[in-house]
Amino acid sequence: MTVTGTTLVLAAPPAPPAPATPATPAPRPPGPYRRLFALPGTRAFTAGNLLARLPMGMFGISAVMMIAGQRGSYALAGAVTATGLAATALVAPWTARLVDRHGQARIALPATLIAVLGSLSLIVCVRTEAPAWTLFASYAATATTPNIGGMSRARWTHLLRGAPASHHTAMSFEQAADELCYMLGPALAAFLCTAVFPEAGTLTGAALFLTGMLLFTAQRAMEPPVTGVAAARRGSPLRALGPLLVLFLCLGLVFGSMEVASIAYLDSAGLGATSGLVLALQAAGSCAAGLLYGTLRPRGLGACLAVLAPAMALPAAAAATGSVLLLALALLLAGMATAPTMVTAMSRVHARTPQGRLNEGMTLAVTAILTGIAAGSATAGLTVDHLGPSAAYVLPAVATLLALLIGMRVTPLRAVQHSGTNPVP
Repeated sequence: MTVTGTTLVLAAPPAPPAPATPATPAPRPPGPYRRLFALPGTRAFTAGNLLARLPMGMFGISAVMMIAGQRGSYALAGAVTATGLAATALVAPWTARLVDRHGQARIALPATLIAVLGSLSLIVCVRTEAPAWTLFASYAATATTPNIGGMSRARWTHLLRGAPASHHTAMSFEQAADELCYMLGPALAAFLCTAVFPEAGTLTGAALFLTGMLLFTAQRAMEPPVTGVAAARRGSPLRALGPLLVLFLCLGLVFGSMEVASIAYLDSAGLGATSGLVLALQAAGSCAAGLLYGTLRPRGLGACLAVLAPAMALPAAAAATGSVLLLALALLLAGMATAPTMVTAMSRVHARTPQGRLNEGMTLAVTAILTGIAAGSATAGLTVDHLGPSAAYVLPAVATLLALLIGMRVTPLRAVQHSGTNPVP
């Protein structure tokens, strides 16, 4: 109450303070993979990429089961698939070079059609009991299969130029996709060939491959620009990659020898039927580690190989105990060390490959891995026959040590010309 002159003014009591409104929490920022696939067009070309990539894990085992089932000869089946791998090693780099020069859709689609026709020809020749040479010729035609993983990585590299963190996430996703497809592909092929009919695996793989490639190449806005013939003057990827190809060869030795050693070990223990499941643990570990690695800061190649080396020695130690459970755990841990190494090594390929020839450079790396897998499988098979399955586990451990020695000698990324991505520390 206040008095002003002769007027009495009653002052209203002060209003009670308004209750505090709780602050609205800030929205959680999207994760790296959500940001990656928020970019226009990335989901569509990734869907096509995954559809086309799944058959890469199906074709080999489908051909073996189809030929062996119809012709009664695993020797013939193995020789046919080996011929296809050799033809792919020769043809794939040339196909990749044409893709870099003339564009993905312009080259990949015709190359895919030739490869699919080769698969269909193989089915017809097997069913009609055609001469054996027709099987070799048909499967050799599939060597024109484009490197779908390399083309997808090239798209990410073009799309995310100047964004090294997002590029690292994309490469980690691609590695996880590789592991997933090579884990699911053989299982799907084996199921189709046994539960449906012997040709079902090859037929389904060809259909998925063609459909996925059509969807992938339809996303023309995401396609890297063509480089033309001028890119050939920037140096050969074969010369630029140098020791890295030897590194990938050693990694292929690891994968090929580990697979044969595991199959032989489980078969000797009377658990051959579970070999697919146990080997899937290794791929599952690599897939999970690849996705996790994409959310973390990338590491150096030497550090990744230093982790991979002891991890690849774990299966040998587990096999010495005679415990299948310990072996399964060891393979899981070995797989978890694989993806970060592959992602980091592929980043080196990106950095060293001359600009405009990225797909060719990545295809050379894949060819080196496949060559190593073939050599590792053969060497492990000989070791199993002469020394037993447990001794064969020494081969991946030794090959990883060789890879570590080579990786430590690779020139640092900052000293070489890179192809659009920032160097990885």
